[in-house]
This record gives sequence, structure tokens and C-alpha cells, in this order.
Amino acid sequence: MNYWQAVVIGVIQGVFELFPLSSLGHTVLIPSWIGGNWALLVRQESQTDSPYLAFVVGLHLANAAALILFYLREWGRLVGGFFTSIARRRITTDSERLAWLIVIATIPVGLLGLLLEHTFRTLFAKPLAAGAFLAVNGGILMLGEHFVRQRRRAHPEQAAQEEKEEADRQLVTIDDAAQAQLASIGARSAFAIGASQSLALFAGISREGVAMVGGLTRGLSRENALRFAFLLSAPVIFAAGALKVPDLLGTLGNGIRGEVVVGSIVTVATSLVAIALAARYFRTRSLVPFAVYSVLFGVASVVRFGLF
Repeated sequence: MNYWQAVVIGVIQGVFELFPLSSLGHTVLIPSWIGGNWALLVRQESQTDSPYLAFVVGLHLANAAALILFYLREWGRLVGGFFTSIARRRITTDSERLAWLIVIATIPVGLLGLLLEHTFRTLFAKPLAAGAFLAVNGGILMLGEHFVRQRRRAHPEQAAQEEKEEADRQLVTIDDAAQAQLASIGARSAFAIGASQSLALFAGISREGVAMVGGLTRGLSRENALRFAFLLSAPVIFAAGALKVPDLLGTLGNGIRGEVVVGSIVTVATSLVAIALAARYFRTRSLVPFAVYSVLFGVASVVRFGLF
């Protein structure tokens, strides 16, 4: 891997991880479409001891750092609420309730990630599989939009009011009203949303996308569904990246540590931009363009790598 490739992969990781498009799928598909030395990187990713896989997963630390930086005030409130609730032995505020919901949601995806992450990445980090799962990702996103439209038909006045509030909101961070809605989803829904993120172990299925759809099916607005996905993703992505730090410090990191630093810097910068753009976009717009893109690029990739 050279520095130019590290920069490009850093951009892919920063943008596609924070939009509902699967960074892992695109770090497989885009180099495969380019071919040449880029395709060799992907062939490494399916190996048990892969420097490229360690590099890509290591960039997750940069994604997590960006998510924590962007929502630093909110994370301060959540961490404070978590320890306050323990000290008082009761949950009384929205911050405390939301902190525990994130803990509950992290349990299923965290356990499955620890058990299956490496196996799934080596088995399915191939262009044909990534293309197929990216098309599935598009179907999942369309399912989320189906639930949104059903809710609009069932409760048109409430839906119109939510859309107006989202359009009028000036902040892209989490205000008190947004926190109150997020804290109201309940432990069962939080657990289900966390479990749904396990689908992102398949290259091509978006972590943020499936979490958003989970939030939409439980009555959250698109913007708040994205916010919950971001809050839930930070500890999960951080853990996934942290697991690869020993690899990067060991023999797998030989010759690419400089590239990891450069790629991480690029990933942090692009992630911060992507978080802000996604938060603004989903105030008034839908998942449909991302669904259509996922299906078209996924099917094209299946045809490209399955037939030729």
C-alpha cells in the first residue's frame, strides 16, 4: 500500500461509514473495480493475516474519534448520566435513560462482533459477496422508508409536525427534545436495534443504515434514527478498531504504519464532514437515493465479478 491509496481508502472509510452505504463493502468494491494493484489489496483482505484488513479496521478508530468529537457534549452528558444513575441506583433523567439504552444496544452487536467479526470479514470480504450484500442493503433501506410512509398514512398530522420540527431545527447535534425522544424508545427496542447492527458484519450492509431502519420501525424520525445510530456506533466502531491495534503494532503493521497515520487523519476529517452533512440531509430527505444506489451498484458488481 502507498500513501495515495491510504488517502483514497481514508476518504472511503470516512464517507461511506457515516452514510448508510457500508464502508467495508466499498473498501472491497472500489479497489476491485479499479483493478491492478488496487485489486491486490482486496485479495489480501480475505486472508487470515491481512495487513489491508488490519489497516481498514484500524481506520475504524478514526471513525469513532470523529463521532465522539462531533458529539462530545452529548457524550459528556451520557457518561455523566451513566455514573450518576449508578451512584443513585435509579434512573431519573433522559441522559441517564439514554446512556443505559446505548449500553443495552451495544451488548448484542458487541458480543457477535467479538465472536464472528474476523471470520465474517475473511469469508465475505470479496467483491462478489460485497456486491450481493450491498444490493441487500438497498432493500433494507427501502424497507425503512416503507415504515415511514405507513406511519405517515396512519398519523398524517403527527408526521407533518415532526417534519416541520426537523426542518426548523438549527442544530445538527442533539438538543433536549431529540434526547427525550431517543430516551423514550425503551430497552427492548434498543436491544433490537443493536442486534440489527450485527448485519454489518457482512461486507456491503451498512451499520448506520440498519440501525436507522431499526429506529424508523420504532417510531423515530429519520434525523433521530440517524442520531441514535451514530451514538450506538461510536463504542462499537471503537472496539472493532481497538482489536486491530495489536496487529498494526506487530508484524502486520510493518511497512504501513505511516500509511495508517495518514489514512486515519483523512478519515477523521472526512468523517466530521460526513456526520454534519448526513445530519442535515436527513432532516427533510429520505433513504431512497441511498437505497437505489446500493441496489444498482450492488447488482452491477455482482454482474461484473460473478460473470467476468
